[in-house]
Amino acid sequence: MEVKDFDYALPKELIAQHPMEPRDHSRLLVVDKKTGEVEHRHFYDICDYLRPNDLLVFNDTRVIPARLHGFKDTGAHVEVFLLTRINTTDWEVLVKPGRKLRIGAKINFSDELRCEIIADTDFGGRIARFSFDGIFEEILDRLGETPLPPYITAPLEDKERYQTVYSRERGSAAAPTAGLHFTKELMQKIKDMGVEEVFVTLHVGLGTFRPVSEDKIEDHVMHREFYTITPEAATAINQAKQEGRRIVAVGTTAVRTLEAAGANGVIKPGGNWTNIFIYPGYQYRFVEALITNFHLPQSTLLMLVSALSSREIMLATYKKAVEEQYRFFSFGDAMFIH
Repeated sequence: MEVKDFDYALPKELIAQHPMEPRDHSRLLVVDKKTGEVEHRHFYDICDYLRPNDLLVFNDTRVIPARLHGFKDTGAHVEVFLLTRINTTDWEVLVKPGRKLRIGAKINFSDELRCEIIADTDFGGRIARFSFDGIFEEILDRLGETPLPPYITAPLEDKERYQTVYSRERGSAAAPTAGLHFTKELMQKIKDMGVEEVFVTLHVGLGTFRPVSEDKIEDHVMHREFYTITPEAATAINQAKQEGRRIVAVGTTAVRTLEAAGANGVIKPGGNWTNIFIYPGYQYRFVEALITNFHLPQSTLLMLVSALSSREIMLATYKKAVEEQYRFFSFGDAMFIH
């Protein structure tokens, strides 16, 4: 398959610049993954499509203020974007401007935070070794900026609107945006229906947004991301599968966690790295239905949702979404693929 097979036309004005208020008042496009039949609803109607005994799987990662501004010894301004923590001092990062930040470059962010570039990465990034006076997380909260995707140019007044209401585990460079539609009240309503809710953690990194540069999608190599599943969550997911109950993923990051951790048909608890790349032809092991946003043209996420249904049905559905003027991407509307 070729990347161009997953293209679609999107008017710029449909790229959402602001989150919907209240969260659950965004629109919801419901699509049957086998027939392509669609319904147009609002997200608060999601309860009409969930069944008692469904298992709803959320990603409880929390976005960190990952963008840091600093200065080289020459006085030149530089930007460091935290992607993945390797250990207590070292991070995989993106740097700007890249040509000025080679191995050995030293950057000062403040009197209490500094770093040195110690290695290159396979994806054009760097490994940065930080030194700091105090608790790193507290310093980062003071100095860092919460990053928004480049297609969102409007300022965000409330930083918590780029966090899910259930975010808990710090570590993501971007939000698992399908979860932005949930309110605590809606989650409680779903629970009261008899739907079981469990939480896994995948820290969203570069892989979600990195463009596919190869012509053939099979040649694309996904960036790795770290996930964690508690023993309690693993038990709940395995039990739901054994009992034949429907497993509904909230977002593509929950999909990637479940499908990576359940490679042998059983979810294993613990933490691990995954670079799983899901595209049509992939046979899902756990996920039967998916709550998700509308994804970028030619993106790995559009390929992932196409694998749950079909490329033809997803592209036809996206065409309808454009015609109906749904809002797209991180702050946009939602889909339920079932």
